[in-house]
Amino acid sequence: MSSVVKWWSRTAAAVTGLMLTLVVPVHAWAASNGVADVAIEAAKYRTRRRGFGFFGFAAVCCIAVVAGVGLIVFLIVRSRRRKK
Repeated sequence: MSSVVKWWSRTAAAVTGLMLTLVVPVHAWAASNGVADVAIEAAKYRTRRRGFGFFGFAAVCCIAVVAGVGLIVFLIVRSRRRKK
């Protein structure tokens, strides 16, 4: 078990280091390149629109997945109680 924990912690540290190596320079480039202004304008445009949109669909999908997992857990617990 300890070898698995060592392997997992080393892998997590390597992935974190790799992500920081990639994310920090890209963030600095975006801040100095004017990309942030484009993102702010896009966010302002999005708030003006009305309607269900993609994020509404994502919220409904997320709620459905959470409800499905809850139903599965409920059924498993219920079936275990009947066996006793």
